[in-house]
Amino acid sequence: MEKQQKRKKPFYKKWWVWLLAIIIIAAVNSNDEDTDSASKEESKPAVTASAEDKTEKVEVETEKVEPEEKEKPVEDNVPKEYKTALNKAETYAKTMSMSKKAISEQLTSEYGEKYSAEAAEYAMNNLEFDWKANALKKAETYSDTMHMSKQGILEQLVSENGEKFTEDEAQYAIDNLQADFNKNALEKAKTYQDTMSMSPEAVGDQLTSTYGEKFTQAEADYAIANLGK
Repeated sequence: MEKQQKRKKPFYKKWWVWLLAIIIIAAVNSNDEDTDSASKEESKPAVTASAEDKTEKVEVETEKVEPEEKEKPVEDNVPKEYKTALNKAETYAKTMSMSKKAISEQLTSEYGEKYSAEAAEYAMNNLEFDWKANALKKAETYSDTMHMSKQGILEQLVSENGEKFTEDEAQYAIDNLQADFNKNALEKAKTYQDTMSMSPEAVGDQLTSTYGEKFTQAEADYAIANLGK
């Protein structure tokens, strides 16, 4: 009797077939999940700016710099007369080296500028000047052109009939005056001798007199000693 051939198991009943199928199915599912995940990531819209960036942008746009308003010029209510009085006062101070009091009187004088008292007051209140420097300039003029003595110049600077500087201003001028009073005395002596034909003794008396030139005795002696040389 022929050996019965063993029956082969059907293909689908073999165990390894099912194991292979399970592995394939698992791999397919995994790929599908990755594909879905990637698709979702790609489908998300790109974020161009964060909420904070947008907020900052809005703030920058709304924060506009307003143009500065030009300051309106202050209306000038000073009368024209007051301004011209101030200009005139400055001219007297600069060109004629006058004192503050002398300028004030000149502005209102009937023989001077004839400004109102109010205009003159405004001018003097707004005139800024170095009155001591003016006193010194006046002192130099008296010394250089009129050859006056130190005492004579001092009295002329403060005199109500003279320059009307204050005592302090006049003293400053005398203290800072660079002058050769011996020479001034000699020039005065020559003038008396040449124009009035006075004797040396009479000239000497005139030089030292309190009603005359007010030079010191030493200055007068120098002048007489050198008179005629």
